[in-house]
Amino acid sequence: MKYPVAMSPITIIGIGASVLTGISMLPQLIKLLKEKEANDISVIMLITLISGLTLWIWYGIKKEDWIIIISNGVSVLINALVLILRIHPSFSK
Repeated sequence: MKYPVAMSPITIIGIGASVLTGISMLPQLIKLLKEKEANDISVIMLITLISGLTLWIWYGIKKEDWIIIISNGVSVLINALVLILRIHPSFSK
């Protein structure tokens, strides 16, 4: 039976930062789904954020760093959902 390789403190910090960054917009998404109101969210901010996250994914691919790729991929999905809800007519009154 193979055991996982021990992670360095730097890797653990990177994973922790990635998880927190990746889920940072999750509370906003949950609030949008509950309240069905998205007018106060900036479309420009979301597009800028998604663009930056996409560049991070590209960077992670080039560096072959799965922590960067996965965490920013999760962030893109969550923020894309927020953007879709923001522009969807039933959420923008």
